[in-house]
Amino acid sequence: MTTIIRVLVADDQTLIRESFGILLNAQPDIDVVGEAVNGEDAVRQVGELSPDVVLMDIRMPVLDGLEATLRITEHNPDVKIIILTTFDSDEYVYEALRVGASGFLLKDTSAHQLADAVRTITHGGALLAPTVTKRLIEEFSRLHTPRRRNERIADLSERETEVLRLIAQGLSNSELATRLVIAEQTVKTHVSRILVKLGLRDRTQAAVFAYEAGLVVAGQ
Repeated sequence: MTTIIRVLVADDQTLIRESFGILLNAQPDIDVVGEAVNGEDAVRQVGELSPDVVLMDIRMPVLDGLEATLRITEHNPDVKIIILTTFDSDEYVYEALRVGASGFLLKDTSAHQLADAVRTITHGGALLAPTVTKRLIEEFSRLHTPRRRNERIADLSERETEVLRLIAQGLSNSELATRLVIAEQTVKTHVSRILVKLGLRDRTQAAVFAYEAGLVVAGQ
């Protein structure tokens, strides 16, 4: 039996909301359960509808997408947020990840890419486009002093720390397995333990953590 992914679309433009709704509802495993007209509306509907994924616009009236994302992830940690914007700005992307978003897509993303992104995020994957996300995290790492979290990092084993560094460098599970000469299932186990020990939501947050904690330096 196919598990249906419940999606909430939050955007102040009616055409965008309706377009995304049509595109996603055409997928057999995705159901758009609601549409929010601003960030405050999105926060309220998450509480009422319990979606699995929220497609969140950055710029909205009343409450913007970043603040809405922060409020949602603080109170509904199982809900995944994909930030949608027309603004290809490094700062927007970085801040979106900082406040708890699991991924970032431009609004001109194709229907296929959008549906795949929803599935990837739902199943615990990272929506990290290497050409955008790795570059922006490295750039902001240069501008921000690493905030070391020794008490949390100390909980990781040597191998887990190594895996975390490689996650931050954009390696997939299969690439990690090849690099470390271990089974891919073993990699998945390491990743799961890292997330639990550090109290992180997904691989995206793990990558941000690694850079902010100084485990990886820009250009590494």
